[in-house]
Amino acid sequence: MTREELDAIGFKSIGNDALISKNACIHGAGNIELGNHVRIDDFCFLSGRIKLGNYVHLTAGVYLYGSLAGIEFEDYTTAAPRTTIHADTDDYSGVAMTNPLVPAQYTNVKHAPVLVREHTIIGSGCVILPGVTLETGTAIGAMSLVAESTEPWTINCGIPCKVLKQRSKDLLLLHSQWQQEQLELRAEL
Repeated sequence: MTREELDAIGFKSIGNDALISKNACIHGAGNIELGNHVRIDDFCFLSGRIKLGNYVHLTAGVYLYGSLAGIEFEDYTTAAPRTTIHADTDDYSGVAMTNPLVPAQYTNVKHAPVLVREHTIIGSGCVILPGVTLETGTAIGAMSLVAESTEPWTINCGIPCKVLKQRSKDLLLLHSQWQQEQLELRAEL
């Protein structure tokens, strides 16, 4: 979409260099904040309270259900194809009815924010449930079900998601180098 098309959608806020596919589906744009250098690919679905930081990439087919609790992606994060993140969920135990068409007094919906901290990557086909924080530097392997928060700088995978090992922090050196190069380029201008 062009910048004019993006502005017409009515996002709560939108930074510079936002690349959003015309095939993405945005519901309630007034609740969605986009930072600088955000890319949202084909067939993504965004609904509810959502905040995307800087250098965030949602690849094809990512679904974010922010609801009232909200989903936040901090800077330098990405979600791979078919990732689904929920900030609310019905009670599946049978003690309450389910379905958004049923009056609230008969349901038991859990609302809890989801936070994806800096330098986190989420693999293809993952499901992230309400109340989860993916701590800084987390890597989630493909096809994982994440129902609990992670520890920083860990690689996690599985159903349910478990820690496999520590993740290298070498990318922080690359990040620092890149930032220094950007500062030098700006100084030359």
